[in-house]
Amino acid sequence: MGRLVKNLGLYLILIVLVVSLVNVFLSPTQGPQQIQEIGYSTFLSEVSSGRITSVTVRENSIKGKFTDGREFVSYVVGIGDLAKEVAQKGVNVEVEPPQKTPWWANMLSSLFPTLLLIGVWIFFLYNMQGGGGKVMNFAKSKAKLFLDNRPKVTFNDVAGCEESKEELSEVVYYLKDPSRFTALGAKVPRGILLLGPPGTGKTLLARAAAGEADVPFFSVSGSDFVEMFVGVGAARVRDLFEQARKYQPCIIFIDEMDAVGRQRGAGLGGGHDEREQTLNQLLVELDGFDESTGIILIAATNRPDILDPALLRPGRFDRHIVVDRPDVKGREAILEVHVREKKLASDVDLEVLARRTPGFVGADLANLVNEAALLSARNGDKEITMKNFEEGIDRVIAGPERKSRLVSDKEKKIIAYHETGHALVAKLIPSCDPVHKISIIPRGNMALGYTLQLPEEDRFLMSRSGLLDKICVLLGGRVAEELQFGDVTTGASNDLERATQIARQMVTEFGMSEKLGLVKLGHKHQEVFLGRDIGEDRNYSDEVAYAIDQEVKKIIDSCYGRVHHLLAENAEEMTMVAQVLLEKEVIEGKELTLLLGMEEKEEKTPSPAEEVKEGRKTPEETAEESRSPNILGEAPAD
Repeated sequence: MGRLVKNLGLYLILIVLVVSLVNVFLSPTQGPQQIQEIGYSTFLSEVSSGRITSVTVRENSIKGKFTDGREFVSYVVGIGDLAKEVAQKGVNVEVEPPQKTPWWANMLSSLFPTLLLIGVWIFFLYNMQGGGGKVMNFAKSKAKLFLDNRPKVTFNDVAGCEESKEELSEVVYYLKDPSRFTALGAKVPRGILLLGPPGTGKTLLARAAAGEADVPFFSVSGSDFVEMFVGVGAARVRDLFEQARKYQPCIIFIDEMDAVGRQRGAGLGGGHDEREQTLNQLLVELDGFDESTGIILIAATNRPDILDPALLRPGRFDRHIVVDRPDVKGREAILEVHVREKKLASDVDLEVLARRTPGFVGADLANLVNEAALLSARNGDKEITMKNFEEGIDRVIAGPERKSRLVSDKEKKIIAYHETGHALVAKLIPSCDPVHKISIIPRGNMALGYTLQLPEEDRFLMSRSGLLDKICVLLGGRVAEELQFGDVTTGASNDLERATQIARQMVTEFGMSEKLGLVKLGHKHQEVFLGRDIGEDRNYSDEVAYAIDQEVKKIIDSCYGRVHHLLAENAEEMTMVAQVLLEKEVIEGKELTLLLGMEEKEEKTPSPAEEVKEGRKTPEETAEESRSPNILGEAPAD
């Protein structure tokens, strides 16, 4: 009933419009007999011939009947003595007085176009805003307010980012007991920006902060501020902070901050568009807080590089919390959170799963647990087994199995040798990451097979020798095809692309080229409007560009020679592993170690410093080896 009363004005306008349209566009009701329209001269001729029995004369029209009963109508400019002349011919004549149009009808006819436009405008606003009380509220903030229904998530539900939780806990303590900070003259950060890759849990952290602080929580997306109407974004920002002041202390959370906080002056011609007006209003609101305010603004983004510098300065978003990818301990803690309500088999080891998922973020691990649960339910298991988790890892990394994809025996053999080449090179070079699995089962859209290596520990730096070893492993598939079949295929295109990219980065970015030295060659574009980092400018001459190409080719050729030598010396082992792979389609890392007759844990190659310390080599020998261009070892000449 309340909604009906609220929209009564809209309903009345719609009724008036419908009635007006009916009166204007619908013709009057006609009887079963059609009225014939005749010209004035024809009318006079018919009167003279005596074929008209009666007429009704009006101001500008004549309506009458023929002797056969048919009705007609004719129009004239002026009546004059027409009625008298017709009556002298023996025709029954009636004269109607002129009718006056009511004043309200004249007013309605003049106002009808205006009313129609207003009605259409209100109708569109009503539909665009979802109807029901939102007709004129398009400038209101779309933020969702959580009071009694605030998120029940706490810091106990967030794992893998202990430093980030500690930073946010200060905000929680301030909202719970502001006097603890104000007594010492401390001021809580006005804005907190959560930075990190997608899926690392930035939104979850904000929800946990709201749940811990037990204060009103406003949640809004950055894209909700920008609208098709000019000035609506700024109005929504003002309305959001006006609402927040009524509920302080409170938390405002803006997700995807880069949608509204993108750097200004980046449009075509540097125009002052709607998004910039919204950002300007947000900057004013952030810096216009009262000293005693209890409003904390938390924003999340995965593109901090494109945010406006004025937004990042102290006094606005003056605390930046990085929510990075979790390490192995963090992944284990995240898995423990996601498996709380899951039925796990006794063989499930979360520590092993954490080591086997390097690079996974919280969203990936949640997807992994869910995939394992779905697989166990599909197989009819009552518990989630380690096998289900292993299959879940493969599905997250490479996609689901493509059992319907038919591969010929010839291509299957090529794929088997290709993947064996990758795995064998990784096993023969001690410093490479251990091989976890080899598979020739097609997965996803493009992968016909894959070799999965898992590092034993998280790495944050890569050495020159480590990068060269990585290139060698990438070239192992192409070299294996060449040695076994005497021909090559297109299957190594992605391997060559990645190997070339690593080699070019070593030369142009990492300063790992002896010929070009410790220089950074090339710099990337900074076009914010087009997304930043869309290309790279050459800040070097053509001669240096030629030298870069030669150095890249030298690195690739050196690694190719090393891989060719390794696989040629171990051709029998490569054939044996490939045959087993053709039969079983999947070989686990432990099984590969047994096939090759290697120990489970190989002794790593000692570093040059360790060799000097143990007395195996002198410092001069190690220095000479580090300067040698053939550090990888070329294949011996015939």
